[in-house]
Amino acid sequence: MANWIPYAVAGASAFGLAVAGLFAYLVLKTDPGNERMKEISKAIQEGALAFMYREYRYVGLFMILMILLVTIVLRDQNGWMIAICYVIGALLSLSAGYVGLSIATRANSRTTEAARTGVGAALKIAFRSGAVMGLTVAGLGLLGLTACYIVLEVVFGLYNSVNIMLGFTLGASSVALFARVGGGIFTKAADVGADLVGKVEAGIPEDDPRNPAVIADNVGDNVGDVAGMGADLYESYVAAIIAPMAIAASGLVYQQLGSMAMILPLAIAGAGILCSIVGTFLVRTKKEEHTQRALTGATYVTALMVVVVSFFLVWWILGWGYVGFVWSIGMGIVAGMTIGLVSEYFTSDRFGPVKDIAKSAQTGGATVIIKGLAVGMMSTAAPIVMVVVAMGVAFVTGNRIIPGGGGIYGIGLAALGMLATTGMVVAVDAYGPVADNAGGIAEMAKLDPEVREITDGLDAVGNTTAAIGKGFAIGSAALAALALFAAYAQVTGLTQINIVGDYKFVAGLLLGAVLPFIFSALTMNAVGRAAMAVVEEVRRQFREVPGLKEGDPDAKPDYNKCVDMTTKTAIYEMLLPGAMAIAAPLLMGLLLGKEALAGFLAGALATGFILAVMMANSGGAWDNAKKYIEGGALGGKGTPTHAASVIGDTVGDPFKDTAGPSMNILIKVMTIVSLLFVPLFVK
Repeated sequence: MANWIPYAVAGASAFGLAVAGLFAYLVLKTDPGNERMKEISKAIQEGALAFMYREYRYVGLFMILMILLVTIVLRDQNGWMIAICYVIGALLSLSAGYVGLSIATRANSRTTEAARTGVGAALKIAFRSGAVMGLTVAGLGLLGLTACYIVLEVVFGLYNSVNIMLGFTLGASSVALFARVGGGIFTKAADVGADLVGKVEAGIPEDDPRNPAVIADNVGDNVGDVAGMGADLYESYVAAIIAPMAIAASGLVYQQLGSMAMILPLAIAGAGILCSIVGTFLVRTKKEEHTQRALTGATYVTALMVVVVSFFLVWWILGWGYVGFVWSIGMGIVAGMTIGLVSEYFTSDRFGPVKDIAKSAQTGGATVIIKGLAVGMMSTAAPIVMVVVAMGVAFVTGNRIIPGGGGIYGIGLAALGMLATTGMVVAVDAYGPVADNAGGIAEMAKLDPEVREITDGLDAVGNTTAAIGKGFAIGSAALAALALFAAYAQVTGLTQINIVGDYKFVAGLLLGAVLPFIFSALTMNAVGRAAMAVVEEVRRQFREVPGLKEGDPDAKPDYNKCVDMTTKTAIYEMLLPGAMAIAAPLLMGLLLGKEALAGFLAGALATGFILAVMMANSGGAWDNAKKYIEGGALGGKGTPTHAASVIGDTVGDPFKDTAGPSMNILIKVMTIVSLLFVPLFVK
């Protein structure tokens, strides 16, 4: 039975890619709108692709360095095979980002045109474009991993091939780190720069065509929230699959279950893709107020299907005596759903926290900042508790099934359960930037205000779904990193830590705990520097182009200048944070040893998880508080209350789209690097 299951999983992955192709076809056959709308959409598309081409060149250089490092340093551990898996993982991640970006930048004007006929048609196009990204991410990620497993285990018969497959995960992580950081710096620099000069200084509406940074802003939505987010969840998804496989590759789990314990995660992920495909066809609504319900409802139905299917898969693959592992999978899914609900509560304008932030804007920008930070800090409690509960249930249940080894395997399955519905989660998340772009095109093309109202409604829901997607990624990162950390401890033989008698663990713990703060500071400063460059350029054009600020039809802003300068700055600024994530664990392990590195990983996991949740929810809450006011509450646009909310949103932009989302990649990259390069730290 075991020999043909991986091939069935590969077939499910390929089917997911085929459905993604179908959705892409259905999106592209719709009406792209009038000539002005097509012109704007093409400018966004060209800017986004120009950024990606430049980013990919730098990622390519980094890949060459990593290939040399892996091949040379791990030459006695099949380093050349690990390097090949690394290249495959990285290239598939880059491919997923390119496909998703290409469709998203073509779907924006089509969504705008569909909004002329109603919210249902606009939602269908925007969501289908997101589903292309979602199913491509899940399909390529699982297909690549399964292909590596088939070649290494089935064809070559290599024992313990998971150590080699970690190269695939490292490739995915490398791309995700640069894509998320670089894309996040670009999108928020353009967004903040456009807002500060446009809405705050010049008093012109958001997405006004007079603003030279408006195209860069819309480009940023795609490179940060589509390509960057897709690479982020691709990496999370791959790590969530490989974590239980790495644990099952040795120890008591392997002794009792053999290769079946490694095949089970692949099978569950394959079932998740099929369930996600069913879920994508459940998203439909004709009323704007039901949009959120349609998206989250389909997500929850998909998750429920995964639980049911997983029950039968565990029974079939492992046997009735191990069906208790379904509790681990189910708890991971419940934890993911709970984190999503908490994110929705703290970031949706339908609930108290966002409304409280909006009310605080009546007394100025300072109180908006204070309230938003408090909301973000408070929002960390429930996700942490839920992850702890899921971890505890998974560990206890697993240990009852396989005493002394099944607990950590159960935690790995919980992480996989949380991200088994990646195809659906990414689809719901990626629809948001398309809706945001659609609103910008409606503004720039001067369409009826009713069209902008529809796209703004979809965009507001998109902010909440983005927060839910970030919650899934962050929660799964914590569980997957914990499982990989356990695999590191298993390989290095660290069964006990002497905290009192050995200073190295505590030293590593403190250094690891501070690293996420340093990483966040680097990315936040990068956004600030890039945004100031955009601000100066927009101010210059307003000064030097006669009639531009006043709306003279003959005065044309230089959009390309803002896109090009933001691209250069973002690419340059992403290099140091990206290199730090690779270098820090290597230096820690080489200088202070495996015990210090264990503390380092534990400290980074604890603070990185909490920081990520706080920043993602604070940023989402500030953004939707601004949109709540723009929708007519508390005086609406043009009031001092609205101006104060813009300040909060500006602060929150790098929180939720740059520093926050990068945390979950950071903690997994460092854990994977530590696990892969164990031979350097264990003599």
